[in-house]
Amino acid sequence: MKRRTLAALATLALSAAYLPALAQTAPPKTLKVVAHADLKILDPTFTTAYISRNFGYMVYDTLFAQDANGKPQPQMAEKYTSSKDGKQWSFTLRPGLKFSDGSAVTSADAIASLQRWAARDSIGRAMVAGGAEWKAVDARTFTLTLAEPFGLVLEGLAKPSSFPPVILPERLAKMPATAPLPEVIGSGPFIFKRDEWVPGNKTVFVRNPNYLPRSEAPSGLAGSKKTSFDRVEWLYLPDANSAIAALKRGEVDLVEQVPPDYIAPLRTDPGVKIGSGGTYQGFLVMNHLLPPFNNPKVRQALLQAVSQERIVAAMGYPLDMRMSYCQTFFICGSPNDTAAGAEPYRKADVAKAKKMLADAGYKGEKVTILVPSDVTYLNAEALMAAQTMRSIGMNVDAQTMDWASIGARRAKRDAPEAGGWNMYVTVAGEFDVNSPITNAYLSAACGNTLPGWPCDKTLDDLRNAWLKETVPAKRREILDAFQARAYETVPYINAGQYTAAFAARASLKGTDKLWAGMPTVWMLDK
Repeated sequence: MKRRTLAALATLALSAAYLPALAQTAPPKTLKVVAHADLKILDPTFTTAYISRNFGYMVYDTLFAQDANGKPQPQMAEKYTSSKDGKQWSFTLRPGLKFSDGSAVTSADAIASLQRWAARDSIGRAMVAGGAEWKAVDARTFTLTLAEPFGLVLEGLAKPSSFPPVILPERLAKMPATAPLPEVIGSGPFIFKRDEWVPGNKTVFVRNPNYLPRSEAPSGLAGSKKTSFDRVEWLYLPDANSAIAALKRGEVDLVEQVPPDYIAPLRTDPGVKIGSGGTYQGFLVMNHLLPPFNNPKVRQALLQAVSQERIVAAMGYPLDMRMSYCQTFFICGSPNDTAAGAEPYRKADVAKAKKMLADAGYKGEKVTILVPSDVTYLNAEALMAAQTMRSIGMNVDAQTMDWASIGARRAKRDAPEAGGWNMYVTVAGEFDVNSPITNAYLSAACGNTLPGWPCDKTLDDLRNAWLKETVPAKRREILDAFQARAYETVPYINAGQYTAAFAARASLKGTDKLWAGMPTVWMLDK
């Protein structure tokens, strides 16, 4: 009897000793997300692809960040000051900031990162043109000196999309910006698990133990990014049926972008909730280098024929998620919403457009439009654009290919018969549309590298004037003049505005805080 008692006590002692080990090996709390695209480029300072931008926010942080109201807030910055004339700025980093490898974040890291950003980004280049000079004061404090006032310093440092100014280690930030960075050493809430990365299938992140979150509640991209999850998995499921089925079975927690024709059925599913994935506008991008769209009168004629309502309806978005007409290039409902120059084009008029096309001297030149085969809403947008061009008498050659092939082909300046193009379609989220500087397709600086290559000195001069102006009333006047000129030169055509959607398990908490299509997964819990 005594031997049995001793054996039992020994077993209990062994079990008690083993319990902490069991706790340590418990499954990590994991969030599984169906990403909108396959991750190929790990450097958000190299490409404007939204999937790479989203990757950037998982592993990096920024000096400033936009809150849910679009206002820049200090993020990695502890404090800042500026002179009355706006030419002298001082920034101090929060104490204790570290990169994912445990090294301290310093002024030298911030300066090198912002210089790398400025070499590629439109706001950054404008700051450089305004004489921007960065200088370290000590390990945590650095300054910005400008030769002339610049109205968008904080907005630039909090730029949320298309080259967000993420903070990198100095040695990486100083590498040539002509190629993607080879390493990922982040300043943000997660660590990229390269050893588990399977391109075309899965991307894995784990909690960054060296990340120091802010104390403020999360708002937009600002505030605390303390995460409830030990692990986040991005899954790439290009087949929408498979993605939605996985969501319904509880195999994934969130589908980042729901194809339009799935939105209505999912709204009736009690196990799923639908939320806003951000505001977007469709773009018809024309090649300004080649006939017929090298003639602004031809571009105006096509603009006159475009029905935004028909295009966005064809893309499949429900009536309550699309606008019948949006008059601005800067997102309807945003602070820069303006109707300047829009009145002649408010209503699609095919008969008038036909006459405008004839008066422009169109001679029946073939118009090659690139039609995406693998993105349903872009396919619909392109087919509607082709139909609109045919309706006014244009000779349309619709060439169908996958989106990746279009991405490569649109960079070519050759004639269509030599592998070039005349038109392709795309969409852009609100952060890449809502001002003359964030909207890259309105950057009409001659010699720019943007596919389409618009060139209009007057438009570019107005954009630069808007950038430099610090008086709100005068800036508004310049904004109106800028849009009025855009309607004259037509850098691209606004194909309509709509709201995208995500779908999540009903049990996933915090989805009401997800912000404008951004991957703010630190707001979620389950």
